[in-house]
Amino acid sequence: MIIGLTGGIGSGKTTVAKIFEHLQIPVFVADEVSKSLLDSDAQLQASLKELLGPELVKQGKVDKAYMANLIFKDAGLLKEVNALIHPAVAQAFKNWYAQQEADYVIREAAILYESGSHVDCDKIIVVSAPEALRLERVMKRSGETEAQVRQRMSKQWPQSKKEALADYIIHNDHQEMLIPQVLRIHENLVHSANSSR
Repeated sequence: MIIGLTGGIGSGKTTVAKIFEHLQIPVFVADEVSKSLLDSDAQLQASLKELLGPELVKQGKVDKAYMANLIFKDAGLLKEVNALIHPAVAQAFKNWYAQQEADYVIREAAILYESGSHVDCDKIIVVSAPEALRLERVMKRSGETEAQVRQRMSKQWPQSKKEALADYIIHNDHQEMLIPQVLRIHENLVHSANSSR
């Protein structure tokens, strides 16, 4: 079974993914894989360079700050870049998934719905947190201004839209402990996986 894990920027997806990893569940982190492909996939680099200019690649690696600066200001360009990156990440996921033997795997992606990756998932978990808390977390870890973080947030679906499509919602708002919520979902998923065999 493929379980999608998503949530808005700063919601705590990475923390939740780490709890699943402690439970011996394989986790595919789409953002990490896409960053690694930007540095290692010559074909992807060539296509991006054609789109964004020769100064995009420095010493064999994509200048991610330069790329972000261009695409987050231009919705059309962002769409074109995503159309190049998402198929490469999807192929990397297929290759990775073929090697897994667990009851289920987690496919963690910030833009699971936006990229269409959710269609391969059997169930979806959305990590939810209040916007003010998400802003505070991202500003603290990235050093970005509130305006910069809000601009990135505006490129993702609103949390309410993601929650409406979720099979499970994990509340990461300091009101409810994370581990018991993850354990409940884990038990449910293991049960589902075993009963569908």
